[in-house]
Amino acid sequence: MEYPKAVECKGSCIPQTEDMAAKVTEHPCYSKDAHFKFGRIHVPVAPRCNIQCNYCTRKFACPNENRPGVTTKVISPDQAVTTIREAIEKEPRLKILGVAGPGDALDNPATLETFAKAGEAFPFLTRCLSTNGLLLPDMIEDIDRVGITTLTITINAVDPDVGEKIYSHVRYRGKTYRGREAFEILNRNQLEGLRQAAMRGMVVKVNSVLIPGINDHHLVEVARVVKALGAYILNVIPMIPLAKFEHITPPSDDEVNRIRDECAAVIQQFRNCMRCRADAIGIPGEEGCGGEAESSDKVCTPKFLQEKPIARLQAKGETV
Repeated sequence: MEYPKAVECKGSCIPQTEDMAAKVTEHPCYSKDAHFKFGRIHVPVAPRCNIQCNYCTRKFACPNENRPGVTTKVISPDQAVTTIREAIEKEPRLKILGVAGPGDALDNPATLETFAKAGEAFPFLTRCLSTNGLLLPDMIEDIDRVGITTLTITINAVDPDVGEKIYSHVRYRGKTYRGREAFEILNRNQLEGLRQAAMRGMVVKVNSVLIPGINDHHLVEVARVVKALGAYILNVIPMIPLAKFEHITPPSDDEVNRIRDECAAVIQQFRNCMRCRADAIGIPGEEGCGGEAESSDKVCTPKFLQEKPIARLQAKGETV
């Protein structure tokens, strides 16, 4: 299909930076080796979301659930700084600071405030942001200014015939859009935001939720498009049957691996994703639910979180 001119590259869309490898060497969500050696801390400062995916529900926050959009508690930027400090004291292998919800990071002013404060307090942490991409073109300068060097965008389709089945609505610039129009606005901004981020030297990972019968036949095309626009790596995530898609049987490990292998011919694949919570802390590979080509339902609980200093902060509502 023909894509909007807004997303066409002038020159190369591949990040023009010599330190791309350095940016991902210690990132456990971008590197298989780092997944088992280094940690990330997600601070849940972003509760509001500007789109509704048909596979997503954020009504429940069970502490035993391991999936995106879940947190025990939403915290403030100041509480986030306190949490980060305490976590680093307990686990010095933490290298990545991320905001991944429980809503959309860019739909919440607290996200940029958190990164600004944490950047001053912890300049050695790589700052990573996860977003649906709706506001990326509008806010690319802001996220660049607060030092975001690794960026994850969830892109589940590039064809409106597929995309309109995945999203219920999109709220953009004060107006709610539905159906095909909603997806077209969302996807145009996702792709343009990806292009701009890559041109600024950010290392971009694209997450694609594999939804059987909806986009399983389409993710190779997603891989082609995002690769051409500068994405570094693709993370195919098996859908969890929730919300309007609760009736859909999730893909088997074999199905997930087949799609990943097909996409691998186009773009590098990340195969260790554990569908982390918005308040995840620790070394993913040590949490008992990651693994090559594995879609596990085990709960990922960092061991050090159960120790007293972090537990005490949790009781006070000052940590994730």
